[in-house]
Amino acid sequence: MRCWSEKDILEGTVVDAYVIILRTRGCAWALSSGCTMCGYFNDSILSDVSDEDLSAQFENAMRNYKGEKIVKLFTSGSFLDPSEIPVPIQKKILATLNNTAEKISVESRPEYITEKSLRAIQENVQLKKFEVGIGLETSNDLVREKAINKGFTFQDYKKAAALLKKQKVGVKTYMLLKPPFLTEKESLNDCIKTAKDTAPYTDLLSLNPTNVQHHTVVEYLWKRNQYRPPWLWSIVEFLRQSKSLTKAFVKCDVVGGGSNRGAHNCGICDKKVLHAIEEFSLTQNNDVFRALSCDCQEQWRDQLDLESLSFGSLVDFARWNP
Repeated sequence: MRCWSEKDILEGTVVDAYVIILRTRGCAWALSSGCTMCGYFNDSILSDVSDEDLSAQFENAMRNYKGEKIVKLFTSGSFLDPSEIPVPIQKKILATLNNTAEKISVESRPEYITEKSLRAIQENVQLKKFEVGIGLETSNDLVREKAINKGFTFQDYKKAAALLKKQKVGVKTYMLLKPPFLTEKESLNDCIKTAKDTAPYTDLLSLNPTNVQHHTVVEYLWKRNQYRPPWLWSIVEFLRQSKSLTKAFVKCDVVGGGSNRGAHNCGICDKKVLHAIEEFSLTQNNDVFRALSCDCQEQWRDQLDLESLSFGSLVDFARWNP
């Protein structure tokens, strides 16, 4: 179990958010197949966890809770999956948080977002502001199936998002930048299209740049010089365009940013660019990108052009170190 406090946005205001990650049996999809880039199963127990253990983890996390207005509850899987978090524990956790938090955010795969699962919660807990995040990754079914192995369709996402809207539950959509087997430019264009395609369904769009996690297909390719995490410039380019693509609030949390395994540039400008991305995620203000420049920007632009002539994404040999 891990927990920490960070900044987030609530009704247009920067507030403190409390993040809780519970150790559960893990994502059901990861246990049966799994996504090519996801290594969160490394933090899962991979066997059944008792109700008592889950309750103890949550109670332990709440000892450090200082009344943050937003609480984000992650399980490395699906909060609404009853085989991962039994319904009585779901209700207990949400009822406890609802006494103090103004917004509660969880995550779930679409197949667990049903009228039954939402009704089971809402009949017992009158939540102030409830949000469910869905890891769509892309609106392109071919990319999601073949490059990511996500195990559901765009239609499944739309059905789940529509149901959440009907029940007055917020929709958060996760979108992946640079899945394996796509070039930098292909992935950037895919994110732009996905932002447009999800505009009618989502309230918040979270761009997730791929980072190289242990024991994944992405790591297998990366160790063989067949994959490079995305450039930070690609993130900046998407965020610059995002407000013309969707009315949703757009944010990006760059896990491992600036490292060899995470989204990075040349190493000289990384910290400055990461700070601008963080600022945009709180303010939605494109002005934070105006002063950004570096010699490596030309190398990024060259890569966008050259990859169409190559057999895939170019590798960053200058910084590669598995």
